[in-house]
Amino acid sequence: MMANRNGVFGMLMGTAIGMCSIVLACGPPASCAGLSISSPLEDLTRCAELGDAGARSSLGWMYATGEGVPQDDAEAVRWYRLAAEQGYASAQYNLGFMYATGQAVPEDDAEAARWYRLAAEQGLAEAQAYLGVMYANGEGVPEDDAESVRWYRLAAEQGLAVAQSYLGSMYANGEGVPEDLVYARMWFTLSAAQGNETAQGNKDIVEQRMTPEQIAEAQRLSTEWLEAHSQDGGN
Repeated sequence: MMANRNGVFGMLMGTAIGMCSIVLACGPPASCAGLSISSPLEDLTRCAELGDAGARSSLGWMYATGEGVPQDDAEAVRWYRLAAEQGYASAQYNLGFMYATGQAVPEDDAEAARWYRLAAEQGLAEAQAYLGVMYANGEGVPEDDAESVRWYRLAAEQGLAVAQSYLGSMYANGEGVPEDLVYARMWFTLSAAQGNETAQGNKDIVEQRMTPEQIAEAQRLSTEWLEAHSQDGGN
């Protein structure tokens, strides 16, 4: 399945910060903890220059979007890279996005996949899903539907709607997994419940190939998934 990566994923907003720099042996002061993109620019810049990975990641997002500073992709890449090299997952994802889209760096799918993988291995659902797209399309990595399914599943189990939709499509088409309309309908249902219109459309289509018993089983599975993840505090 050729998964469409355009218009589905984007950069992650800067998150609350306070993660110490390993290189600086937790050099940033305690005052850097709890800052976010809504914090004063001078505070973010000071903490970023002191080595706080979260502040660096937030500054990267601000320069990429022009939020509170002049939009500057080169500055965004600079701050993303500093945070990404410290192992900050959202910065790794956003740096991968810059390579995937060729913003302020040469477009390079292999480099994008490398950064997505680093973030995905830390459990970042958006990176897991995007890495799944790259395996599905053979962009920057060898085309591998089974590997695509593996990454989609990890993101889908975290409740990411677009990953649930893509995983449903893999089951519906028998790509990377044996064809299974029950599981396809289950994942489409979960994604559609979050407002994913593509998943809703695919759910309606796949139901035309299913028996009433299969539809009932798929509904049971999706309900059980929601109940289990609600108890876990998930989506």
